[in-house]
Amino acid sequence: MGFLQQKNSADDSIVARIATLVLRLILVVAIPLIAFAVLYAGFIFLRDGNAPKWVITAVAIIWGVGGVAALFWIFNWIVELFSDTWRARLQPFVFVGPALAILAWYLAIPVGRTFYISLFDRDGPGTGQFIGLANYATVFTDRLMREAFRNNIFLWIIFAVPLTVGFGLLVAVLADRSRFERTAKALIFLPMAISFVGAGVIWNFIYVVRPPDTEQIGLLNAIIVNLGGTPRFWPAHTAIAPWNNLFLVIIVAWLQSGYAMVLFSAAIKGVPVEILEAARVDGASEIEVFFKIMIPTILGTIITVTTTVVIFTLKIFDVVWVMTGGQFGTGVIATQFYRQSFIARNAGLGAAIAIVLLIAVIPVMIYNLRQFREQEAF
Repeated sequence: MGFLQQKNSADDSIVARIATLVLRLILVVAIPLIAFAVLYAGFIFLRDGNAPKWVITAVAIIWGVGGVAALFWIFNWIVELFSDTWRARLQPFVFVGPALAILAWYLAIPVGRTFYISLFDRDGPGTGQFIGLANYATVFTDRLMREAFRNNIFLWIIFAVPLTVGFGLLVAVLADRSRFERTAKALIFLPMAISFVGAGVIWNFIYVVRPPDTEQIGLLNAIIVNLGGTPRFWPAHTAIAPWNNLFLVIIVAWLQSGYAMVLFSAAIKGVPVEILEAARVDGASEIEVFFKIMIPTILGTIITVTTTVVIFTLKIFDVVWVMTGGQFGTGVIATQFYRQSFIARNAGLGAAIAIVLLIAVIPVMIYNLRQFREQEAF
């Protein structure tokens, strides 16, 4: 009799556990679905609603801030239902999960769709014809695309990167021992507050010339005229192409030198003063101290800054488009993508150019992340 009671009690316990597990699974599935449905309904309301602006603003705040907080609370509550072992395994995803979801939604999925579009002709999927990798063949054989690759790789990377990194490092080293360190660094960093489009407008006034009235010239042409030369709009001067790209390179170097300087300055501050003083006491010159102590010590920072600037130059668009529109032999990969996608309306070729640009940036990004990992900064 006692054995039967124990068996019935064990059976009831198993049934209760199964019921509890089923209930938890239902909650795990149902509650996030309800939460996402509410968020989606809020998105549709914001996109298509005709309510007063103050109502839309209030809903946007509640939907954006409150919705994210509610999702975090729901997922954290669900994880807390599990055992300690599973809680330890799942808890990190409560924090990392939203970021991964956003990354997938706004990056991974669009990349996949862009690649899919690149396999069709100018009309894209739906009405267009599937042509496979023909657009990629066009990317590497078209004259304007070859010009864009030449400008990006052999002019922007070879000239803009050393100029930006070198000038930033020079200012960081010289300002480090100056009484006016803060003022000098503030002036060099100031252009970072300006957008690329704004910088293009500013430098347009420096390069400007309005013939036949040579009185309306910018700073550069004023200097050239005083030296007996002829004023020209140098970025659009095809007679010196492709070297007219260097006038655009200067703008980006002016913008990004402040970024390089700040990182180099922080790295130089981390060089042990005792080592520097010991080298000087042993008779080392300042040049020897710089090349034999400072450079090896901050080499990781130099590599990181260099790879980051390489990524900037591969993706350069704003300055080129504002100054020349990618004409006069100054086109780059991004301007060709814009022209094919939004002016020529060639969806397939534009998508192929975008994928090629992404592939060109990926190796540099991977190398950059490895450097961060080696420095234990990532």
